[in-house]
Amino acid sequence: MSWARIMAPLSGGQGDAAAVAAAKTIAEPFGAELACVYTPADVADVMPWMGEGFLGGVQTTALESLKEATAAGEANARRAAEGVGYAKARFIALATPVWAGLSAESRLSDVVVFASDPARGRGPLAEAFQQMVADEQRPVLVARPGLKVGGVAVVAWDGGKEASRAARLATPILEKASRVVIVGAPKASSRTFDPERLKGYYAARGVAAEVRLLTDAGDAAPAILHAAADVGADILVAGAFGHPRLQEFIFGGTTRTLLGSDGPSLFLSH
Repeated sequence: MSWARIMAPLSGGQGDAAAVAAAKTIAEPFGAELACVYTPADVADVMPWMGEGFLGGVQTTALESLKEATAAGEANARRAAEGVGYAKARFIALATPVWAGLSAESRLSDVVVFASDPARGRGPLAEAFQQMVADEQRPVLVARPGLKVGGVAVVAWDGGKEASRAARLATPILEKASRVVIVGAPKASSRTFDPERLKGYYAARGVAAEVRLLTDAGDAAPAILHAAADVGADILVAGAFGHPRLQEFIFGGTTRTLLGSDGPSLFLSH
């Protein structure tokens, strides 16, 4: 298996350079295309709150200011894309309807790369992150300092649909890992699952994995993060939003704990 197209949504802000560099780190070992997608604020989202009674002159000024900000953001994002020095980097600037364009680009990409802030609900790309993970159900990589391909990878496994999807879709990067550790916390889950089954799935695809069972019966997320730190994980593979999104938001959930942690880079799939 391989990846042929890695996508990095960009906002035109200061975090774009780091996001592009992380996406290059993922794309380069596969010789993949790097799609740097500028995702501006959409004028179509701004118009409704102006309303028919909004003063024409003020409305015009607001729209002109938005256009100027969009142009400046595009220039910044383009510089970030060009500055990465990757021959297969391609810059794409989305126009209204922005969310539809972002969805279309993601559907033709193998992985979508974000920095930590959007994954934690911060900054202009926070909504885009939610869109990619929960709505489009695209594989997403949350890049953190120390991201590398070819290091140690941990796969969080509970036998569920989300974890299974993430475990399968991560196979290309696991094939390049120096060590793969499957982590399961059977006492913290209501499911019955056998990590050896996943180990066999990987073995059939040339990935040698080891299994580590966690004995803690409490919240699985801290135990998984502790195990990842213990083995020096560079990437943690996990299913995202295994419970209804509203429940995850109210009660926290494993996904939210992982996103809020300072642990390794995350490969997530819903």
